[in-house]
Amino acid sequence: MRTKWFAPAALAATALVGAACSSSSTTAAAPAAAQTVAGALQTATVSGTSVLTSAAGFTLYWFAPDTATTSHCTGSCAQIWPPVKGPAAEGQGVTGKLGTITRPDGSRQATYDGHPVYTYTADAAAGLANGNGINAFGGVWHEMTASGAAVPASSPSYPNQGGVGY
Repeated sequence: MRTKWFAPAALAATALVGAACSSSSTTAAAPAAAQTVAGALQTATVSGTSVLTSAAGFTLYWFAPDTATTSHCTGSCAQIWPPVKGPAAEGQGVTGKLGTITRPDGSRQATYDGHPVYTYTADAAAGLANGNGINAFGGVWHEMTASGAAVPASSPSYPNQGGVGY
């Protein structure tokens, strides 16, 4: 008698290939697993600037096209710039107003002083801010400073790639 051990593996592989090959529209939301867990947000000094960070010390960013009630980073954008899951708790050094918005998929995203916040997958370790000033997915990304003000880009600004090249 033959055992069909390969069937579950084949189904899982097919699902993964299908998911990887499917295209995301700009209105599709990132999978819940792509969201950064919020916990307590805090401040830290990164490259001489006081920025908002996750509990693990990763720099948080805001996206210029967003509004106080709407995230415009969905689909492949949210895979590169994972939304910080809300609600978030106020940690050390946080003086701005924390809040949440509802994303298009119904999940909650943390906000700081009216800006939805994200992490950046190219920040491979805590204390990095590789995303400041990048122009991608239809707008410019900024470090979320403790004061909420935009910081001039210290890293090169890339042309609007819309996800191409990542």
